[in-house]
Parts: sequence; C-alpha cells; structure tokens
Amino acid sequence: MNSTSARRLGIALIVLISVGYTIIPLVVSLATTSASLNARLLIVLTAFYWPHFLHVRQAFAGTRSRRLLATLAVQVVATYLPEALGFTSWSAGTAPLLAGPVLLLLPLRWGGVLVMMMAAVEFWWLQGIFHNVTGSFFYALTILITGAMIYVVVRLVRVTAELEQARADLAEAAVLKERLRISRDLHDGLGHSLTAIALKGDLASRLMDRDLPSAKTEVGMLVQVAREAAQEVRQVARGYRRLSLAGEVHRAAAMLESAGIGCQIDLAETTPSREPDEALAWAVREGVTNILRHSRATTCSITTSNLAGRTHLEIVNNGLPPDDAQTATDPVGDGPVGAQPHGGGLVGLVERAAHVGGTVEAGRTSEGGFRLTMEVPT
Repeated sequence: MNSTSARRLGIALIVLISVGYTIIPLVVSLATTSASLNARLLIVLTAFYWPHFLHVRQAFAGTRSRRLLATLAVQVVATYLPEALGFTSWSAGTAPLLAGPVLLLLPLRWGGVLVMMMAAVEFWWLQGIFHNVTGSFFYALTILITGAMIYVVVRLVRVTAELEQARADLAEAAVLKERLRISRDLHDGLGHSLTAIALKGDLASRLMDRDLPSAKTEVGMLVQVAREAAQEVRQVARGYRRLSLAGEVHRAAAMLESAGIGCQIDLAETTPSREPDEALAWAVREGVTNILRHSRATTCSITTSNLAGRTHLEIVNNGLPPDDAQTATDPVGDGPVGAQPHGGGLVGLVERAAHVGGTVEAGRTSEGGFRLTMEVPT
C-alpha cells in the first residue's frame, strides 16, 4: 500500500469513527426536540467538527498551525459547553474525538496526561448524573481507546509516507553509488589502458625506422590493449569486472619492462579473499600507471607480506622527478604522483581499501623515490 492509499484509508476510518459518535444522538434529537434546540445543536456540531477535521488534516500532513491553541480551545469549548445548554451527556460523544487531536498535536507526554484527565472528568460527570459506575467507566474508557485509535491510524499513515520517502532516497543513493562506481572504475581502468596505448605507440614509432618487425609487434600489442580497454568499459558498465592481484602484477611487470623499468616482484604465498584481493589489484594498477606517467623511474619493486591476518602491499619506485618538473597534467585527472598524493586515483584507492576494512598510504621515500602501500584483511 502506498502513502496515498494509506492516507485515504486513514481519513475514511477517522470520518467513520467521528460521524458514528454523533449520528445516533443527532437523529434522535432531530426527531424528538424542538426546532430551536436542534438549530443550536447543529451550530455546536459545526463548531466542534470544523476544528476537529482541521486538526486531523494537520496531523496527517505533519504540520501545526500557528492558530493551533485557538482552534483547540474552540474544540474544547464545543466539547463541554453544550452540557450547560441542555445537551445532557454531550461530551460522552465528543470527548473521545477530542482525545485524538490532543494526542497528535500536543507533545505526547502532555497529551497523554490531558487525555487521562479528560477520562477522569467524564467518569466523575456521568457518575454524578446517572449513578452508574459500570456505564460511566465504559464511557470514560472510550475516550482513551478512541484517542489512541485516532493517534495510531494517523501515525501509521505518517510512517507509511516516511517509509515510501526512505525507499525513494535509498533508490537514489543506490543510483548515485553505481554512478560513482562506474566513474571510479572507468577512471582507474581507462587511465591504465590509455597509458599502455601511449607507451606502445611511442615505442612503435621509435622502432619504425630501424626495426620494422618489432614495430609491427608493438602495434599489434597496442591494438590488443585497445580491444581490452573496450572490453573493460563494457564490463564496468555491467558490473562484471573482476581483477586479481596475481594477474595485475603480471601485467604490470610486462608494462614496466616494456618501458625499460626494472621490476622486482616478491609476492607472499597466501592471498586474501576476493574483495581484498581485488582492492590490492587496483592498487597495483594505479601505482604502476602513475609510475609510467609521472616518474623517471628505472627500478620498481612490488612486494606483499602477511602479518596478523592482514596483507600488506608495497610498491616502491626510484626516479621521482623534481618539484619543478611535476607540473605536467594528468590526462585523466590524477595529477603528478608525489606532488599530489591524494589525487583522484589515490582517493579511489582509499575508498576501495576502506570498503574492505583496509588503509592506504602514499608519499616520498628518503631516497627520492615514491612509495604506495595498501593494507587489507586477509
């Protein structure tokens, strides 16, 4: 049931309860009493029901009018004053309806106290007229029951509306989260692939004049990387993309060797579970991509170790360019490694690590290189 249907059902139920309390006395009065008395009766009913339905409407909307105390005072007067005008036991039919707005529109603690006082006054009043303890107790009890019923109906309608809004907010948050995932994966994945394509193209152009077979080989590898990049884009859009640390280290070593950077690899024998392993793979991809783009490295080491139920990854390279050389612009928005250790790619790594309960650190080494570390649960 949506909030609109719940609201309509709640209004119908409260209208039915409200009319039911006064329809029988009204019919009897119209049939047996004088026209002047019936005219006063209709005026009093109007004075009671106008603020009553106004209060219920405010409760459904979750608002409070600035004239709330005035309209509540009108309804209170219309509830009890007719007793002095000759309408005996009038409040037995109107006080239960007044209890609902009192509970809904006043602070519940004070509203509950007032409703209990209303029930006590009704019991004392009817007992003094009819001298019937059982009947007086019954009518006093209807104030508590009816007030609670109106309160519960309105609150259920309000909760239904709030749940519907919460579902809409969660759906919007899920869409935003998916967009962030796609943008992050495209940034990390395409950045790596574009770097590989640029590297292969540059190498092929240098080999074109002096070693045509090798140049053709590099061009073929460039085409393969481009195809893999297109496949990765499709996988990112579908959410099927999965990386592994071992596979990513293997590809990173091949790229570094192609760029003339010596690569030393020392991986621990045990590997973490799927999600931490994937986070480490992204760290290798981001770290190696930044080395190829922004450093003058000649050596790079990729090592992992396991200690106390956590896997520690460390990527270290030498040849970090001097500060005045770190003004080159990152084609996908990372910025120079070292100069901006918290660029877009590294921010993505921090998010990936945090998702699996890990941490990321990045910074210069004392030897003038750069170190990227990630630690995740095994």
